[in-house]
Amino acid sequence: MNNFQRPEQTEVDPADLRVPDDLSGITAAEYRAAMRHYPAGVTIVTIEQDGRPVGFTATSFASLSAEPPLISFNIAQTSSSLEAMLSARSLVVHFLGEHQLHLAQRFSRAAADRFTDPALFTTLDTGEPLLHDTPIWVRATVHQLLPIGDHTLVIGLVTRVHDNTHDVPIAAPLLYYNGTYHRPRGLE
Repeated sequence: MNNFQRPEQTEVDPADLRVPDDLSGITAAEYRAAMRHYPAGVTIVTIEQDGRPVGFTATSFASLSAEPPLISFNIAQTSSSLEAMLSARSLVVHFLGEHQLHLAQRFSRAAADRFTDPALFTTLDTGEPLLHDTPIWVRATVHQLLPIGDHTLVIGLVTRVHDNTHDVPIAAPLLYYNGTYHRPRGLE
């Protein structure tokens, strides 16, 4: 496997993001309204900053590559967790189940409220906060940070996978769709 080193942030030139003339009428509100209709799994990203736990919800999580194992998610430039994310060397992504709706709601609130209950988490030997009762989580080192538009794309190199589902989900995944949380329903 390749030996990855964390590169510096890569700046994207705004000139490279020119909007073609035929799309110039799209407003940010129209774009957001359309994107609300794309369902996404809910994750919580946790990191450690100066000995303190930091975390936030991310519905933009994606698997990028199996060889090497890479993941990605976005964080808004306005996020209260952005400074911690930009300085982090590693992180944990928790895949939430429907039984963890309370965590999704907690981590969508003010940053000061997220880790007020120490019974909700423990700490990995590598320093990242680990939320209890999360059937699947991955730990990753920060491989690349790409500021683009009003977000930063985070690419992580997965160093550890925890999956205690034994190929049988113990809870349905938590989904976010049209501004509210949902559980999937099978079609067959």
